[in-house]
Amino acid sequence: MFDNQKTEAPQLPKIYSGRAIMAFSVFFAPIFGGILLRQNLVDIGNKPAGNFILTLSIFLSVLTMVIVSSLPPQASLVAPLLNLVWAAILAEFFYKKFFPEQTYEYKPIWKALIISILVIIPFLFLVLSGSGI
Repeated sequence: MFDNQKTEAPQLPKIYSGRAIMAFSVFFAPIFGGILLRQNLVDIGNKPAGNFILTLSIFLSVLTMVIVSSLPPQASLVAPLLNLVWAAILAEFFYKKFFPEQTYEYKPIWKALIISILVIIPFLFLVLSGSGI
């Protein structure tokens, strides 16, 4: 008459947290946070939105480079401030739009962090070697 088996809720995929997306966008570049957010969207089956986010984050990263390269070297705080604004857009607006509930488990960031560091090292080397430091 009564079934003692409990029906389990469907298993939600693990995603990167909004804080991780914000941190990667600020400390590396918006493209890094965009890649994490895109992966979240692909994991929940929303690849078109993920592709839009990736395109947007590439645009924001390029826009930052264009703005910073047009400014004098004394304006060195512009890039981190722009990254903070872009991070807020990705994490506070888009992340919360697509993941309004707190029911997801979060993925560890270590793999993404190691990959990001490995990607950024050659760029840092080029910048430092080109600046005469």
